[in-house]
Formats: sequence, C-alpha cells, structure tokens
Amino acid sequence: MHVVIAGCGDLGTAAGLRFHQVGHNVVGLRRSPELLPTWIEGRAVDLRHDAPVISADTGVVVVALAAGSRDTETYRATYVDGLRHVLDAVDASGSSPRVVVVSSTAVYGGDGIVTEDIPATGGTETTDVLLEAEDMLRERAPGATLVRLSGIYGPGRTRLIDQVRSGRATVVPEPGRSPMTNRIHRDDAAAALVHLATLDAAPPLVIGTDDEPVRRDEVLRFLAAELGAGPLPEASADVPVTDKRLSNALLKSSGFSFRYPTYREGYRAVIAGDGIRYA
Repeated sequence: MHVVIAGCGDLGTAAGLRFHQVGHNVVGLRRSPELLPTWIEGRAVDLRHDAPVISADTGVVVVALAAGSRDTETYRATYVDGLRHVLDAVDASGSSPRVVVVSSTAVYGGDGIVTEDIPATGGTETTDVLLEAEDMLRERAPGATLVRLSGIYGPGRTRLIDQVRSGRATVVPEPGRSPMTNRIHRDDAAAALVHLATLDAAPPLVIGTDDEPVRRDEVLRFLAAELGAGPLPEASADVPVTDKRLSNALLKSSGFSFRYPTYREGYRAVIAGDGIRYA
C-alpha cells in the first residue's frame, strides 16, 4: 500500500516509520525533503501554496501539518490552505484513501472531563482557525478521521526537562493553583495515527492523550526527582487555573495500547535518551 504523509515533520516521520516497518511504501511531503530518512520517498512541496501530486494507488493519507508560529495568518495558511491543497490533490488523483488528519485538543474550552461528545468551542484566533480547517474537512471528506492530540512531548520536545535542568523551573505554593495538563508521547501519537488509519472502521473523531491528566507542578517535581535536581523553588503563578481532563477512552476502546501510558514512563524514556529525534 502507498501511504502519503502530508506535513512530514517530526510526528509525520515517526508515523511514516511505523507504516514502513509493516511493509508499506511511504511518501513524505514537506518543504525540505532532503531531511527525511532514506526509507521515506521525500517530495518537495509547500502545502501552504501548492497542491501536491498524489498517485491513484494511494491507500492512506495522513495530514500532520505544523505551523511553527502562532501568528494567525501562518496558522490559516498552514492548517486551512494546507489541508485544502491536500484534499484537492486527493480529488485530482482519483484515489479513495483513508484520510487521517491531526488537529489539537486546544479547541476544547472549559474544565472537567472532556470526551469526543463535548463540543469544541475554540475562542482564540488560533483555535478558531483549527476549527475552520476541521469544518472544511467534514464538508469535503466526511469519511475522514480527525485526531485531536493533546500536548506532545518526546525526543526533541524537552521544554520542561530543560527548565528543570537549567534551574528556571518553579512551582506554586498551593498545589491546586497549578494548571491541569494533558499530554501524549510523540511515539504513542504516531502509533495512534497508524492504528486509526488501518482500522476497518475508524471513528470520525478521536482524542489522542495518555491515561493521566496531571497538574504541571506534579510533572515538574517528578522531573526534578528523576534528574536529581532537588526541591524546586516556589513562585506565584500568574496563569489561569484550569482543570480540563481529556479522556482517551474511545481511542483505547478501538484496541490501541499505549507504550507510555503516563508522563512517568514517557519522561523516563526521554531522560534516558530513548527514541529517535526526527526534527
């Protein structure tokens, strides 16, 4: 089977590896295809401006675009125009691939437990752009699977580890004032995309997040203990206190198993240097 990864950066390449390992031919679309490993056939295209060429025998298209900036116009060019160009290419190819598109759980507002049945509210310039792209996907490819991923960490995504190691990490005096966070290891995110792309009948919308929503300060204290950094200094937090807890029940009910079910296993692997850094 031919698999196209549109937006073949870190996450897309990790997904491409998993397709390659089970015998599929993988084509990666990105502006700098020379950065891709040899087992991905790289094709140069700026999806913000141009439609790629997709072969008629393509069986899966994974769209994993990344803006690289929170500027609203960059977001729209990446997520709306980029997705439009990919869908144009699918239409022009005459193929009927399974389409899996990455979005973000940032589109959910409020607190409490969040499942796929909770309406996305957006509310910021960037999340409204993501919802614009999602609406276009539903109109043009109603059979596609939309995967809203929570915060991705892993090789090369070590912001919290770097803060602890550099001595810049602080925690708030009151544990309940630390914001709730939801995350997923990059390798589990990539594996989930492949899993959903190869199901006989994938759900139209899936939340991709690990088993344990956790307050940010709990993660920082865990990292400090793992790194031998000692107690972290306290400082007042000037951030909203959130309590959004994402559920992965639907993903797990589809048969998916996490390699890193919580931040503990995942960050221990990152600290140990496990995993490949693709970007």
